[in-house]
Amino acid sequence: MTFDLFPAVDLRGGRCVQLVGGVPGSEVVSLDDPIAQAVRWALMGSSTLHIIDLDGAIQGVRINAPIIEEIVDRLDLFIQVGGGIRSQEDAASLLELGVDRVILGTAALASPQMVTDLAADFGKDRVMVALDVRGGKVTTEGWQRVLEKGAAELGHLFQDRGAGSLLFTNIDTEGQVRGIDPEPTRRLVEAVEIPVVAAGGVTTIEDILVLREAGAAGAVVGTAIYTGKLDFKMALSAIGP
Repeated sequence: MTFDLFPAVDLRGGRCVQLVGGVPGSEVVSLDDPIAQAVRWALMGSSTLHIIDLDGAIQGVRINAPIIEEIVDRLDLFIQVGGGIRSQEDAASLLELGVDRVILGTAALASPQMVTDLAADFGKDRVMVALDVRGGKVTTEGWQRVLEKGAAELGHLFQDRGAGSLLFTNIDTEGQVRGIDPEPTRRLVEAVEIPVVAAGGVTTIEDILVLREAGAAGAVVGTAIYTGKLDFKMALSAIGP
């Protein structure tokens, strides 16, 4: 199985940001040209990109849509996008725009049938469901509401509903640049049969290799590559072609 490294371009107020634990106002990175950042990772050799509209995730309104459209138009990369996708029409518009994979979080949890319908219309490989976990429980609505369900239970549900992959984010380590806890990812990988991409706290090349060994199909890197703690080119080289 291939392993992909996804540089993150998180959008808030038209800027490229990185938050600690997803908390608004906790920016450790705030750059005024997200399109330039997307181009930066492409020039360094990335074949993928991970874009999250944080305003959309928190407010339910995709105000950064024009930035996403320009990135998709300019770059020939595998691009996955999430944040603020609240309806089947939202998801379909992104897929028709040229986004390779949409990431459904709150909408999938509210209406699992949407996952089934999108997979039927566009193919399961273009539909990813986000399971964002804090303290072992899945959260929703921009990480603001905690559900009484764990990742494995919901992973099974969405696998059966037709999702082609899962994005597992460990909020407890997100944005802290202190390394990862691979066990929650490993448990989810063992519980489902579809690919799992891991996010949250990836800081070193060792973190990336540990996630690959745990069976993840990829990892999202954010704060560490923006602050220079992780050399993105070296990370790409470490995982090989």
